[in-house]
Amino acid sequence: MGALLVTPKTDKYNEHGESNGLRYGVASMQGWRAEMEDAHTAITGLNGGLSDWSYFAVFDGHAGALVSAHSAEHLLECIMQTEEFKAEDVIKGIHSGFLRLDNEMRDLPEMSSGTDKSGSTAVCAFISPRNIYIANCGDSRAVLCRAGCPFFSTRDHKPVLPAERERIQNAGGSVMIQRVNGALAVSRALGDYEYKNVKDRGPCDQLVSPEPEIFVLDRDNEHDEFLVLACDGIWDVMNNEDLCDFIHSRLLLTDDLEAVTNQVIDTCLYKGSKDNMSIVLVTFPAAPKPSLEAQKKEAELEKVIEWNMRAMIGAQKDQIDFVKILQFLVDQKIPNLPPGGGLPAKQPFIEQVFRKVCPRETLNHNVSMGYEFDITNP
Repeated sequence: MGALLVTPKTDKYNEHGESNGLRYGVASMQGWRAEMEDAHTAITGLNGGLSDWSYFAVFDGHAGALVSAHSAEHLLECIMQTEEFKAEDVIKGIHSGFLRLDNEMRDLPEMSSGTDKSGSTAVCAFISPRNIYIANCGDSRAVLCRAGCPFFSTRDHKPVLPAERERIQNAGGSVMIQRVNGALAVSRALGDYEYKNVKDRGPCDQLVSPEPEIFVLDRDNEHDEFLVLACDGIWDVMNNEDLCDFIHSRLLLTDDLEAVTNQVIDTCLYKGSKDNMSIVLVTFPAAPKPSLEAQKKEAELEKVIEWNMRAMIGAQKDQIDFVKILQFLVDQKIPNLPPGGGLPAKQPFIEQVFRKVCPRETLNHNVSMGYEFDITNP
């Protein structure tokens, strides 16, 4: 994974937009990693007579940020310039565009000289009035929530998958400790050219393949709620059901999509994610809307948390320990915690109360993040 910081960088990059009946919010954070290697793209309204199409993508770089940044800037162009895409064969256009970008990046000075050995996973989505085209290369993931449940998810390309392992072995490599040649944790990626030099084998038959897995879904305007594109820093600590449940519950509280995506990233940090984190959230017309009832329940939950904290703090005679407060809250098995998020989703509020009640005490973030005990919703 690489070096970790002594203290995580929690500053967030955000953006949002609205067009074509879609709304989107973006959040990314460096977290515990020494460098920020994620990148993303969000565009509503494409050129070439496709103003009613939108494009979203997340790129999770490794061993450097060059490939992820370059892909975020150029993948869409590479896809749309293919003859297949121009001929309205979207699936073949996406496939050719990925391979074209991967081939062209070999000629970047840093790549051709061997000074940069970075790579990047990629997950992207084209949303047209009738369809959703999703392409995945690596272990970033897309999930579509329909009627309150995960309806579709991409497959993470890991070396241990039978077909991936077979390709790797046929190319003269091996899978050790669930990694390509014991080193790389993904079996498909853009860049990573040191794994793509087997002679007499095409680009999709190398140790690491740039080939995307492509899916086409018919839109369901009555039931489609939202689409999530996120890097594995999110999926390491939240599964599809958790994330869909959590986002669904947050959309009942606010229509600020930047705020919702920030809550996802914060919750994943408090659940113990040590990676960079990026998420693109796209909502459809059928997405949940803020509810007074849900907002009231959330306010009641926060009153319960604060009451428990004040009772515990008041009973302490020695130095007030924030971790002990967290453990105390866990032991109380407080009901109605955010689904999929549990107590970690409320840690910003818990810290806020701690500062209010104990203004002279120091809150050690390094201890409060990434708990040693189970803090998930029972």
